[in-house]
Amino acid sequence: MSGMQRELLAAFLRSRREALSPERAGLTPGRRRRTPGLRREEVAQLSGVSLTWYTWLEQGRDIRVSRQVLGALAHTLQLTPAERRHLFTLAETALPAERPEPVAVSPTLRKLVETLDPFPAHVINDCWDLLAANRAYASLVGGLEQLPQEERNSIWLLFTRPQMQSLLVDWQREARAILGQFRISVGRNPDDPRTAALIDTLTRSSGQFRALWSEHPVQAFQPALKRFSHPTAGRLDLNYTKLDVTETPGQHLVVFMPSSEEDERALARLVEESGQAALL
Repeated sequence: MSGMQRELLAAFLRSRREALSPERAGLTPGRRRRTPGLRREEVAQLSGVSLTWYTWLEQGRDIRVSRQVLGALAHTLQLTPAERRHLFTLAETALPAERPEPVAVSPTLRKLVETLDPFPAHVINDCWDLLAANRAYASLVGGLEQLPQEERNSIWLLFTRPQMQSLLVDWQREARAILGQFRISVGRNPDDPRTAALIDTLTRSSGQFRALWSEHPVQAFQPALKRFSHPTAGRLDLNYTKLDVTETPGQHLVVFMPSSEEDERALARLVEESGQAALL
């Protein structure tokens, strides 16, 4: 941890200690205090660390800070989830694995996905479950409305649905790239039961998944041109990008933009002729 990082961490801890009243921390006010907030010895006692160690931490000294102690300090100082993440970031320490409850797509994001028609767009989570999709995406992929909820997953569709292999011109390359991104997501959420169940089911169901997964592909997301061969719309070249949803960490907006006016006209015809409803 750099000197500047230690100073930022120290200043943040002091600010939160001074902002927390003894009453809120569950302590009796006791004798009159010269300054508001908790004393250092009170934070140390409530967090299960020595006063000397905590004093050094607030002084910005070069000492080691474990995840367990950071968690105890976050609990004592009653940090919000955002403040807790900031604390771990300042300490240059990875957050402990968490299992957040699934969060629905917000009405505003749903409206944005719908408004992007006739450009295919959908929302996925870190497990690549399809949380929302507009008419254009449903028309491009086809048959999504007939699938049970647990099969509305991009990785599952990619490896178990024959139509996807014929739809994607460069299926092998696309599958490797997407699986590389998926492995990064798995690394961020190693204890997520939904992800573990998906990997287990795919390992038993798809030899292609099994072979590629065993190669441990890892690939950061990059905007790219994706080529489709649609059974009715014909050849479509679409620029693919993915945006993180700041309001809901773990959700991602995926959009396909036509690479030419011809592709744009073909997309518009596809949506108009398919009569496909949005998958929301």
